[in-house]
Amino acid sequence: MTQAPAPHRPLAPLIATGAGAVLAVVAVGVVLTALLTAVAVGAISVAVCAVVLRSLLTNAHHRR
Repeated sequence: MTQAPAPHRPLAPLIATGAGAVLAVVAVGVVLTALLTAVAVGAISVAVCAVVLRSLLTNAHHRR
């Protein structure tokens, strides 16, 4: 008795699924990196504004 060969599954759907998953992970990484950069730039600009305002207020008090 010989066994019938096992049916072969096509690899294309598996490869496409893997490529889609990799693309989704990369896209999420890019979006998160952009958001983190935006938050960092915002924080730096707020810090610079705070230093400038503090300097202006300190100079105003010393001039009186």
